[in-house]
Amino acid sequence: MGFSAPAKVIISGEHAVVYGRPALVSAIHLRLTCSLDASRGTTNTKNVLFVAEKVKEYLTRKKITFRNIPFRCKISSDIPIGRGLGSSAAFSVATTAAFLFLYTGREFDKETISDIAHEVEKRFHQNASGVDTCASCFGGLIYYRKEFKFLKKISPLPFKVPKIIEDRLYLIDSGKPAENTAEMVRLVEEQYAIKPARMERILNMIEKSTKKVTIAIAEGNQFCFKKALQENQRALEKLKVVSGEAKRLLLRLKRFGVGKITGAGGKKQGSGFILFYTDDNDKFENYCQKKKVSYFKFVSYNQGVVRGQSS
Repeated sequence: MGFSAPAKVIISGEHAVVYGRPALVSAIHLRLTCSLDASRGTTNTKNVLFVAEKVKEYLTRKKITFRNIPFRCKISSDIPIGRGLGSSAAFSVATTAAFLFLYTGREFDKETISDIAHEVEKRFHQNASGVDTCASCFGGLIYYRKEFKFLKKISPLPFKVPKIIEDRLYLIDSGKPAENTAEMVRLVEEQYAIKPARMERILNMIEKSTKKVTIAIAEGNQFCFKKALQENQRALEKLKVVSGEAKRLLLRLKRFGVGKITGAGGKKQGSGFILFYTDDNDKFENYCQKKKVSYFKFVSYNQGVVRGQSS
């Protein structure tokens, strides 16, 4: 039986969320599926075996009866890897849900899956905030804030990205970053250690843009949405997590709209995917096709982790 979980897009709040600021994140239509079958004599990857151990640790700690049975794992995914769309979070969520079911024969609540998956994701990103696994687990539009290690505020919002805004949103590939997420988080940490006051001002800028973009989505205000996106991108550039390549791409696309990187970013080469709002879909798409800029439509998704086929 398989479990699948979606990719995510951070609309606003990347990096700042590590420092207790809010993030607004949306699940999108791309998904990863983990299928587990009871089977002997099969080879599984270290990452899969790690998830299995984390799940068994949880079940043992909670004194939940389980069957420690051999398994065969198959992973299939249409989420680009290392591009800021939460491929590792989707893997952590889907595999956690699948192992919980394999070992106990029942489905667990999403809060439990999210908590275990967050511990799993730390294998990939040591200082993971939890926002990625939260979005992948719950789906929809999430307003997330981690106050302390023991206190996370997860607020599934009672509205979607309105059609008037979503119809003009795209994801553009600026190239795979040379750095991984942990390295980019560490880069920000190093800057914070040297100039904490400056970094606090930038993080506050990101928090303000996160709140503005959340209100803009709730009200369907295109102008405020665009402005908040621009403010967020400027703050991320001040954090030095946007590469020259990504900046040049956004400059070339300026005539068609505004955008910001989504995810940890990258400094040396690409910065992963860019969330882009265009004023003219046809002109934007024609330009990208002519210049061979890789893109696809942003499609929000309400389903989080599910058993079997998603709908």
